[in-house]
Amino acid sequence: MPQTSSPQPDIFKKLPKVELHRHLEGSIRLSTMLDVSRQYGLDLPLDPAALSRLVQVQPDDPITADSFLSKFLSIRKLFCAPEVIQRIMFEAVEDAANDNIRYMELRFTPVALGRLKQFALSDVMDWACAAVSQASQKHGIKVTLIASTNRHEAVELAAQVASLAAERRHKGIVGIDLAGNEGNFAAHPFLPVFEEARRSGLNIALHAGEWSGPENVREAIEQFGAARIGHGVRTLEDAAVVQLARERGTTFEVCVTSNFQTGVCPTIAAHPYRRMLEQNLRATLNTDDPSLSQITLTDEYRTAIDHLKLTPAQLKASILTGANAAFLPDAEKLELVATLKSELDAIQLAGG
Repeated sequence: MPQTSSPQPDIFKKLPKVELHRHLEGSIRLSTMLDVSRQYGLDLPLDPAALSRLVQVQPDDPITADSFLSKFLSIRKLFCAPEVIQRIMFEAVEDAANDNIRYMELRFTPVALGRLKQFALSDVMDWACAAVSQASQKHGIKVTLIASTNRHEAVELAAQVASLAAERRHKGIVGIDLAGNEGNFAAHPFLPVFEEARRSGLNIALHAGEWSGPENVREAIEQFGAARIGHGVRTLEDAAVVQLARERGTTFEVCVTSNFQTGVCPTIAAHPYRRMLEQNLRATLNTDDPSLSQITLTDEYRTAIDHLKLTPAQLKASILTGANAAFLPDAEKLELVATLKSELDAIQLAGG
């Protein structure tokens, strides 16, 4: 590995972290996939290297969205039993805690988790809530859930997910998200679902401005009322949308490695994250799919310093931006921000 100018890796590990954009389905340990495949006789390789090629991004993979998304075709074979779904939920929280993440909003897609065995969506969501609650208490990390829906699926399914999510706000589901291929599938048909979700008390996040242009970011902000945008890295292509996002205080959940691996950015160094900060956009750092991308949030922080040339002060500020954008009650949010700021002030990063 080339020498870098960043602080030692253990310093990044020590930083208290906030993760606003992490998908459960892309967070499953390779060792767990192998274990589940053996136990349930799944049609997946039992050789770790062979399985890794199917479910994790490789250095020689094409740098395209299609290649990245193809990994989920194999991953979805794993959702074969309630105990498996609960296990991967529990371990996702455990892995976050081990990376010193203090607050995480974990996205999960109930339709994808339930489809293989025709599990009821209500059951899937209850299993998810129970596992996350148990893991959070055991590992001392605050975790909430965002129920994710996909643009390429039926609006009726999204409506079911939103309704069930609203019924489980007391169990830790705080928001609803619209994901999927924004280049080929419009968001507009889902607008009534998200309007009703907002009325029910759910927070709104949308994937936009990743595989399509800033017009989707404008739609997410103006029509859907999204408080946060998943990715949004193409926002900078339109100065008017940049201004809109600043005026509305929209927060961007940026995932640097994922954006490179899906071909959104030609190189890591070309990623616009630093330019987003320089344009006074509220932008945070996240992993998206840490197992699939073979990264941790610690790695993303290191990448931001080494390759995007963020200053330590900018990195620390981005962590607090994430805390301030959390889908939490105001009192809890203020407490989280104060705790993180105190810890971050006590950690000296080289150059900071």
